[in-house]
Amino acid sequence: MMLGWLFNLDQKRRKLLEQAPEGPVKEFLRTDFPDRGLPIDEVPLLAMDFETTGLDARTDHLLSVGHVALQNGRVLLGSAHHQIIHSNREMADENISIHRITHDQVANGMSLGKAVESILGELTGKVLLAHHAKVEISFLQQACKRLYGIAPVLPAIDTMQIARKRLERRQQPFKANELRLFNLRKQYGLPAYQAHNALMDAIATGELFLAQLAHGNYRRSPPLKNFLLNP
Repeated sequence: MMLGWLFNLDQKRRKLLEQAPEGPVKEFLRTDFPDRGLPIDEVPLLAMDFETTGLDARTDHLLSVGHVALQNGRVLLGSAHHQIIHSNREMADENISIHRITHDQVANGMSLGKAVESILGELTGKVLLAHHAKVEISFLQQACKRLYGIAPVLPAIDTMQIARKRLERRQQPFKANELRLFNLRKQYGLPAYQAHNALMDAIATGELFLAQLAHGNYRRSPPLKNFLLNP
């Protein structure tokens, strides 16, 4: 079942490539996804986080994006990038207090088109890594649909799903709160960090994934297919 989905993922990429208009989304789809049999520590990853006004990609909007590359078991801090995204829509007071992004910053942020073009460029040839990756996938796909009329397929790894599966294998009840990023980091002895900042959350996610791998008791680096998110 899992292998069938993986094959379908690349088949869907090729089909979408035929339909995609010239531009960033077509360039993204032109590049093969990393081989599913590649050892995970050799797979180029992009840990990414979006700060948004809510969780519904159809009605809410992006405030900022942060991302950092991972390669060979390391978080490449030199690749770290943070960008506030322009919007004309009013933000609720709670968005300002939670994300510490002001109206002026959003008004002067990068246009959605340029931001998405940059994100797709960084993701090309890589696998998306996120905590509760459904948020990043849905918002990026919705933005692409709005800008280019097509939503690309995105190979992704979800650190929350990895944690959930490990807890479920214990066959013991657990609270949803245990799956929050800062609580999982605490379980692995990782330091506290400033939450609700897109770049800090992306770096925190990358570090968590490396800790999950380190505590997986693997004799050798497992293949990418063992971690890919199955939608």
